[in-house]
Amino acid sequence: MKKIGFYLLLCALVSCSKKEEIHPQYQDIQELVFASGELEWDDTYHLTAQTDGVLNQLSFEAGDIVQKGTVLAVIDNPTNQINSQTARAQSEIADENVSVNAPALLALEQNIQSAERKYLQDQKQAERYERLQQNNIGSRVDYENAQLAAKNSLASWQSLKKQYAQLQQQARGQLITTRGQLKNSQILEDYNKITVAENGTVIKKFKNKGDYVRKGDVIASIGDAQKVEAVLNVDENSIGKIKIGQRVYVKLNTHKDQVYQAKISEILSAFDTASQSFICKATFNEVLPQALFGTQLEANVLVAEKKHALLIPRSYLSYGNKVNLKGKDEPVQIKTGIVSTEYVEVLSGLDTSSVLLPLKP
Repeated sequence: MKKIGFYLLLCALVSCSKKEEIHPQYQDIQELVFASGELEWDDTYHLTAQTDGVLNQLSFEAGDIVQKGTVLAVIDNPTNQINSQTARAQSEIADENVSVNAPALLALEQNIQSAERKYLQDQKQAERYERLQQNNIGSRVDYENAQLAAKNSLASWQSLKKQYAQLQQQARGQLITTRGQLKNSQILEDYNKITVAENGTVIKKFKNKGDYVRKGDVIASIGDAQKVEAVLNVDENSIGKIKIGQRVYVKLNTHKDQVYQAKISEILSAFDTASQSFICKATFNEVLPQALFGTQLEANVLVAEKKHALLIPRSYLSYGNKVNLKGKDEPVQIKTGIVSTEYVEVLSGLDTSSVLLPLKP
């Protein structure tokens, strides 16, 4: 028994003495930034109610493909309808008032014609008295009265014509106002209809027939199911490394055994307080077999890579970029480059002959 125990102890000492030394080695390295996220469809938007009322028509379900201009729902708001009818009637009256057959214009036109006839008659009378006066026939008073009558009738005629022009202008102004009111009321009446803004597929239905909705309530979400993108949440410490066009490796929760390739297509400039991260979008290089809206995913963004780089295990690098070396009493500081989850690129301070020692616990 003693011989066997001594033999096992001897084997253990030999094994420890032959323990493999860790040297920096030349290998390829990639730096990846992890991001969580979900699938979304491009050009996603909300259909919202533009007025208050009850949904008395609803002709869609989630998953339906809808076309631009299609009315998906109707809100019962009689106020808008009544206002539109009133504005239409007022516009018709304004149209009539501006025409030559408008009662006010016809009455004024008759007064103008009468004033014109009176002026012509008074003018002839004044000319007759003027000729008599030139021949020293008749009294001076009759002559002056005839001239005054002609002058007054001319002024009356001209005043009526100005009134006519002014009445026409007022009628045209009223017509412009009522037509504007009609257009506004028609727009408000159209708000009773929930109309598709762009072609797409209904992602989610938020309201049902009979629901009371207020202005701004979301009726449905619509997006382009043919244009799928990954919306990524990137930590604020890593966002500075993200660039447009970088390669992204994506795993969907619905297909965890498959890795899909994409590329960064957009970096939103604002910090998202809800997720406490920056938002980036990535478009896929291939068609996904099943692109369900909202599918959760994990992604790794390739932010840097290098061929034949001098690497050491990341677990041997301590705070301040220092490593422990065989034959050195103090840690040695090195200059690092790309840092991956497992390895660190060494730019200076080590070579392949260096022997790394584990970090002290």
